Order: sequence, then structure tokens, then C-alpha cells
Amino acid sequence: MKILLILSSLTFLASCSNNKKESTINIADESLNLKRGAVISCGPQQGEIFGSVLFRGSIPVANQKDFNTAIALLHSFEYDEAEKMFAKIIDDSPGCAMAYWGVAMSNFHPLWAPPSTQDLQKGIKAIELARNIKNKTKRESDYIEAIAQFYNNAKSLEHKSRVLNFEKAMENIYQTYPDDLEASVFYALALNAAADPKDKTYSRQKKAFELLNPIFLQHPLHPGLAHYIIHNMDYPGLAEMALPAARKYASIAPSSAHAQHMPSHIFTRLGLWDECIQSNLVSIASAQCYAEQAGIKGHWDEELHGMDYLVYAYLQKGNYDSAKLQLDYLHTIKETYPANFKVVYAFAAIPSRYALERKNWIMATELPLQTGNFDWKDFPWQESIVHFARALGHVHLNNIKEAEKELSLIKALHENLSNQNKAIEAAQVEVQLQTTYAWIELEKGNTQKAKTLMIEAADMEDALEKHPVTPGSVLPARELLGEMLLHLNEPIQAIEAFEKDLKINPKRYNGMVGLSKAKQLSAKL
Repeated sequence: MKILLILSSLTFLASCSNNKKESTINIADESLNLKRGAVISCGPQQGEIFGSVLFRGSIPVANQKDFNTAIALLHSFEYDEAEKMFAKIIDDSPGCAMAYWGVAMSNFHPLWAPPSTQDLQKGIKAIELARNIKNKTKRESDYIEAIAQFYNNAKSLEHKSRVLNFEKAMENIYQTYPDDLEASVFYALALNAAADPKDKTYSRQKKAFELLNPIFLQHPLHPGLAHYIIHNMDYPGLAEMALPAARKYASIAPSSAHAQHMPSHIFTRLGLWDECIQSNLVSIASAQCYAEQAGIKGHWDEELHGMDYLVYAYLQKGNYDSAKLQLDYLHTIKETYPANFKVVYAFAAIPSRYALERKNWIMATELPLQTGNFDWKDFPWQESIVHFARALGHVHLNNIKEAEKELSLIKALHENLSNQNKAIEAAQVEVQLQTTYAWIELEKGNTQKAKTLMIEAADMEDALEKHPVTPGSVLPARELLGEMLLHLNEPIQAIEAFEKDLKINPKRYNGMVGLSKAKQLSAKL
């Protein structure tokens, strides 16, 4: 394997035994149902290149390279492939406690959706096995107990509370072992996972960047450093600081589809559409390769995720033909793996964006809920996007009764999310609800009420952070406020709305067009 391995001062000692006589662990391992097989490498370069990892272990020499490979995969969120490598180490050296730690980390997914019941149970079992291994070093035990803080009391503590417990435990490791580079890297990940979406000071994210950036300058081939800088700076006003890492990450781990895609988060934040397009073209090809090599029936979720960002970028360049090709391709996809929130978001957002960004109101009213190997009832936020697009289409065609029907459906989906305590998704849908209500009132002739509602919707959305799965709102509320003000012949206020929105969503095509129109109209006043 062409993996660059750099060793640091972190040492894992006697517990990593290759004594295969430890039958108790082998028997217990059977209940883990570990993923196994060769690591899949798919990227623009040949070979398995996942970056350089600074993680030293006194595990058997024969397993050292695999252990570092597993950590590198973990840092690029290649969780299935990381688990395969940790399983390989367990098979060869069943007394290696840190290999079980790796299994628990592989099933955590701190910046994605909470683990499934199966993943949660696997992590709990892996921690139990790691704890039962004797002769661990203090540092090993600390790492194991840190991830255990996420898995402990899984039935009684909510997901967010357990993430916060993990963050606190990683902070203790970071403080206890100041020379441990990986402690800094995993602590920065924990800070991002624990960040409060309502905290507009971005205190945790900035702290993580202050930890990571100096180390990244010294170790520019470490995948976790680049990756977590991107995640922690994926916010308006901060993204510029992550641009060097974004332009480097794909070349650090070219064999990872996620590493090919992740830089586009920063490119999107900064309106660098050509770079965003290139990033996701490579990512999608890599994801298609992965699905083929892994024997996935259907399309891998990473492909759909890249497609959403790609279509968004095409639309901002006014490249509608290329966007339409992706939309047509999406309509051919009937099965995905896993059929998760990322996949369903792409099914909802791509067609909705294509219709709304082009102001094709007839198309918007006719948007279907595309069939796939999932149930829309399990994804109310994603479903609301389609109803939102339909509602705006009907409003602009003066079909008020139909728009109100869609409004009632959005209300029901919002209530569903609120009842499930899904606050982040519910807040996103509340913006759509308020926006739809505003435009219905505008069409009814209640202009002052419409303006008030739309201003409230824009303020609401500005107070939120975009969900990590999306490149941006299907249509930003403040951009829609600008459109409404243009409609009401209030260009000076429209200029203010568009300019404020473009600070958050730079170089959006319709935002720039709207701003230009507003300036032209204001010059005539």
C-alpha cells in the first residue's frame, strides 16, 4: 500500500498482543459481526493513498502499517473501510485493545446522523472487549474510555449529551498528553461534533482551528488535519481560512471519495464554482467506482451527495444543460445504499433547485416525490422541500388554493419534526413555512403582512446554520425577500436584502441578478 506513515510519540504497549490463544476474545469477537475484506481504493490516482498518519503503536510490526491505514481511513470518514482494517488486526492480534477502540470509532460517525441500533450495539460490544483486555497502558485506557463516554448509557442519554461527554473526555486526553498529535486531531473533531448550531461566535470551531492549523503547517499530508479544518471552518466569514486545506485535502487522500468531495464545502461557501464542480465530478466518479468494487446494489450515498453539490454549482454558473443532465440521471436511480438522509435530501433538493433557481414555476408545481428504496415518511424535512417548491410554483402561477394545500402539508411535516425533537430540521422547515405563508399573503394582496412575514423568515434563517448535508438553502429566504421587495417596487430595500444575502451566500446567480435589477431600478427613482 502506498500509504505515507509518519510516527509520533503516541505509544500503545503490551495490550496489542498477537497471542492467538486468547480464545475468549475470539469467541466474543464473533458477536461483533465485523466488516471484513480488502480495502477499496477509488480515486484519480492508482494505489491506496489515504494520507500520512502520525500515530505510533507498539503493536506487532506486521500490523503497524494496517493500524496506521485504519486511522487514516477513519480521518476521512471511510468508516466501512476503517472497520475492515481494524478487523484484520483483531483477526491477527486479538489482544490488541486499540483495534477494538478503532471499531467503536468506526461506528460513531460524529458529524453524520446518529449510529443505527446495530452500529450502536457493535460499538458497545467493542468497548466491552477492549476494557476486558489486560495490560493496557494508561493512554490506551484513556482513549478507550473517551469513546466509551459516547456509548455509555445509550438507552437513557440522548445522542447530543453523549457527544458532549465524548468531547469532554477528549479534552482531558488532549490536556494530559500535550505531545500527542492525534489527541489534538480527535479533540478538534469532538469540538466540531459538540458545537452548538445556535452559537454564532463559533467558539468551538475557532478553538479547533487554532489547534489544527499550526499542526497542519508542519504535517501537510495528514488527512484529519485538513479534513477537520474544513469542517470547523464551514461557516460564513470563516471559510476563507480553510481554503488552503480545501485545496490540499483531495491530493492528501486521493483514494477517498469523501476527500474528493469535502473541499467543495469551502468552495461553495466562497462561490468558487469551477473548483466546486471539478471537486464533485471527481468525487462522483470515485463513488461510482467504490459502489462497483464493493458490490453495492444500486448507488452509494456519497455519489448522491456529490451530485447535489454539483447541481448547485452548475446552477450558480447558469450552466443549466449540465444541471439537467444530472437531474435526468437522478431520475434513473431507483436503489441506493445506504438509503439514508443524504440520499433522500438529494432526491428532494436536486429537482427542487433546478425548477426554482430557473423560475420554472410550472415544473415546480409538478415535482414528484421520486420513488426509491426508502419511505418518504421517514424523512419529513426532505419531503418538505418538495412541498415548498410546489407551493412557490403555485403562488407564482396564482394557484392560491393549491399553494395553501402545500402549506398545510408543510405544517404537518413541521409538527412531525417538532414531535420527534428534531430541532435543527424543524427550524429549517419553519423557515419554509413562514416563507410560503408570506408569498401566499403577497398574492392575496396583503403586501404589508407579506413583507413582515418574509422579513421574519429571513431573520429566522440568518439565525440558523445550514445543515451539513446541504450546499445551501434551496432558495435563501433573504434572497426571496429581495425578490419580494423588487415585486413591490422597493429597490432600495431590495438592494439591502440582496447585499446581506450575498455576504452569506456569495456569488449566487439569482442573488447577483436581483441585486443588479434593484440597483438599476433605484437609479431611476
